[in-house]
Parts: sequence; C-alpha cells; structure tokens
Amino acid sequence: MDHLDVDKKKVFEHHEGGSIDQEEVINYVPGTAEEKALLRKVDKRLLPILWLMYIFNYIDRTNIGNARVGGMERDLGLSSSEYSLALSIFFVGYLLAEVPSNMLLARSRPSIFLPALMFTWGCCSIAAKGIHNTAGLVAFRFFLGIIEAGFFPGVILLLSCWYKPNELSKRLALFYSASLMAGAFGGLLAGVITQYMDGVGNTPGWQWLFVIEGLGTVVIAVGAVFVLPDYPSTTRWLSEREKKFAVARLVTNEDAADRLGHMQAFKASVKDWKTWAFMLVYVLLNGSGTISYFFPTLMTTLGYSGRDAQFMTVPIYVVSLVISLAMGYNADRTNQKAWHIFAATILGAASFIVTAIVTKASVRYAFICFGGAGIWTAVPLFLSWMVGNFEGREKRAVSIAMINGFGNLASVYGSFIWPKSDAPLYRPGFATTTALIAAGGGVVFALRWKLAKDARRASENEIDQ
Repeated sequence: MDHLDVDKKKVFEHHEGGSIDQEEVINYVPGTAEEKALLRKVDKRLLPILWLMYIFNYIDRTNIGNARVGGMERDLGLSSSEYSLALSIFFVGYLLAEVPSNMLLARSRPSIFLPALMFTWGCCSIAAKGIHNTAGLVAFRFFLGIIEAGFFPGVILLLSCWYKPNELSKRLALFYSASLMAGAFGGLLAGVITQYMDGVGNTPGWQWLFVIEGLGTVVIAVGAVFVLPDYPSTTRWLSEREKKFAVARLVTNEDAADRLGHMQAFKASVKDWKTWAFMLVYVLLNGSGTISYFFPTLMTTLGYSGRDAQFMTVPIYVVSLVISLAMGYNADRTNQKAWHIFAATILGAASFIVTAIVTKASVRYAFICFGGAGIWTAVPLFLSWMVGNFEGREKRAVSIAMINGFGNLASVYGSFIWPKSDAPLYRPGFATTTALIAAGGGVVFALRWKLAKDARRASENEIDQ
C-alpha cells in the first residue's frame, strides 16, 4: 500500500475531462504531513456544506411529524392509518428513484446534481401550502420521496470518492450528526412557527412550517452550487500536485478493472452476496428508526403538549449526537466498526425494553433518549462499514443505492407500528422496535464473522500462491 498501481488510474477518471495520465502518477506514502494537510483542506471544503445540506434534507423529510401535532391532523381530519400512509408513501417514491439517481451521479458532477435535487425538493416543500386534504398530502409525500431519493446515497458515494475506508466512520458520524441537529433544531423551529405564524395570511402554522423550511432549502441549494466540489481529479481548488496525491491515495484502495457501464455495474452489484447481506442489516436498522417520526406524538403521552411537545424532542437528538460522534471517532481509531455497530444495537435494544416495561414518565423519557442514540449511532457506523466493502465507483454507486433504497423501504411498514390505539404506552411499537434493532445487531455479528473468514481464506490463498 505504499505506492500507486498505475493500472488502477481509470477508476477516478471523470467524464468532464479529469484524468490521471501515467506520466503524472506520484508515489503515495500514507500518514505523511502532506496527506494530513490535504485531508484538512478537503474536510474544510466538503464536510460543512454537506452537513448543512443534510440538515435541510432531514428537516424537509421529517417535519411532517411536527406538522401533525401542530394542527395538520386536525385540519385535514387525518386518521392514524392515513397519517401512516402519508409517511410510508414517501419511501415508495424513494425506492423507485434511488438506483437510477445514483447511476446518474456516478457519471455527472456532484456540484450540480446534488444542489439541483435540493432546489427541486425545496420548491416541492413550498408548494405544500396548497395541501387541503389527505390526497394532497399523500401526493406531496410521494413526489418528495422521488426527488430526495438521490441525495443521501449520492453523498455517501461522494464521500467514498474522497476518503479511505479507515477515514470514513468519524466523517460519516459527523455528516449524520446533521440529522440529529435537524431533529433538535427542527423541534425548536417547529414550535415557534406553528405557534406564532398560525393564521398569518390566512394560512395555518403547519403550512407555514413547510413553506419557511422549504425556502431555507432553496437558498442553501443555490449556495451549494458554488461551494460543493466534484471528484478529486476535477476539483478546481486543488493544485495539480494535490489532485495527483488525492487520486493516488484512493486508487490504492480501488480495483484494477476498467470503469463499468451502468448495466455491468448493476449486474455486478446484484450478483454480490454482500449487497443483500448489508441490505438486510439496513432494513432492520431503518425499521427501528421510524420511531423518529413519532417522537412529537410520544412526547404528548408523557404529559407534554403543543410547543412543549416539540421542544422536548430536542434532548433526544443531543444525547444521540454526543454518543454517535464519540463512537464514530473510536471506530476509526480502533478499526473495529462492526463491534461498535453491535454495541450500539445492544444499547438501543436494552433501552427500548426498559421503555416498554416501565410506566414512570421521566424514566421512559430518559431511555427513549438512549434508545434513539443506539439507532443513530449504529446507522452512520454501518454506512461507513458498508461502503468500504464495495470496490469501483460504478458498482459502489449501484450497491449503495440498492441498499439505501430497500433499507428505507422498511419505513413503509415501520410507519404502521405506532397506531394511536396503542397510546399511551405504545408497548407493541417499542417491542417491535426492540426486535428490529436487536435482529440488526445479530446480522452484523454474523456478517462480521463471514467477512473475517473470507479475508483469512484470501490471505491463505495468496500465501500458497
């Protein structure tokens, strides 16, 4: 791993003209001051804008929970099953557009593609002001899912094209922390908007929630076009030396095959057993994660109402943020991602068991915080572990999209495990969430054993040869 195999140079060539010619290739030695300086430069340019974009991505996806307790359920006459339908239909559209979107991104410019998606779903959110019935809400959520589908897996693909596998955990934890900040900030913002904007311009507060947050999304999307980089070989703010070095340090982790076409990449992903194994883990983790859409509702069962119910969701995300960042940093330091994921699932399962059993509001609230932390620690760690097991940009793009798309499909049935009839304790919901995250941990344990066994076998074969 101390030099660049020039036969791998095509992996990071970009169709806009970026390429690394054989004469340009430089030697790569990991851990040097030059590499650390490059990482600091990339971190400063790439992570803040992606973090900010994901905040608004997550807010625009999950603010339906805040709108529900902010008057939407009353104004639209939503039943519990109709609300669950509005939640789940989002992920149907999400699944349909996931793989095509990432295929396009693998051959396009992220600095244009990702902001374009963001601008479009921001406009869609603003248009939610025209929702006046259940059918309108369902249609809005369906098209929002189609538009948002390419963003999250697209970001994961982009990060994997800038960072080595052992650099991803803490950076994905930092990126994913945007969803936790969005949950905390979104609860505060929703409480203010639904209370003080209600009735302004003959518009209910929950509609203002969609409009104002959609406007913020549009503004950030326009700014992102001028800030977000593309791939290492085509980024303007890198010197020629830095471009060569950035490509060299990553190509050593790529396969030597030429770039695959869309259909070749799709077939390669489908035939790879790891795609389906990682998909199963993500289905289980995301199924447990649907609890986040019901946090404002759960707060009302603990004795809070109105603005206070929105505000009390904030500490859940703060606790998750602290634990997730700490675990992400330690996972990279120890290079034991699977065991950290397993530990996070144990934390989540144990916490939800306590929540399902006890009846005291303060105890239930505390363990809801720790249960949420278990979920949102396991997910970014899983993503960084998963990405490192797929080689080649095209195959990785398809695999990420398939895993993320089908994984999020779990939210279709996850949206129905919290019916209002189970209030106030919601024991079936907590029991199902416990089973899902515990099963996810079990599959991670088995998958880690299988990958380690395959690695040992490959090593023994190399020695024999």
